[in-house]
Amino acid sequence: MKNTPELDPEGFLRNLSDWSPEVAEILAENDNIALNTQHWEIIHLVREFYQSFDHGPAMRPLVKLVANRLGTDKGRSIYLLKLFPGSPAKLASKIAGLPKPPNCL
Repeated sequence: MKNTPELDPEGFLRNLSDWSPEVAEILAENDNIALNTQHWEIIHLVREFYQSFDHGPAMRPLVKLVANRLGTDKGRSIYLLKLFPGSPAKLASKIAGLPKPPNCL
């Protein structure tokens, strides 16, 4: 496995091009998350959102995006909180190798 790339003080990648699935695993481990299929669904959606809008989704747009793409069972805050505790939009963006989304503390 490759070395952990340079991170900012909050654990986000300093260089977005350093991201890879292996780096995602490292970033997730740093936040005590073992990635599974459900995590990867959200990570891929967050990366697609970033490619379209040049920023990661905040929580409300993330919930809406997940509901539209993966169904209302998954497009709920409680579901996302189980996968990415604390701040799902922020944590999913971090693991996806993206900058911190707007409006995330």
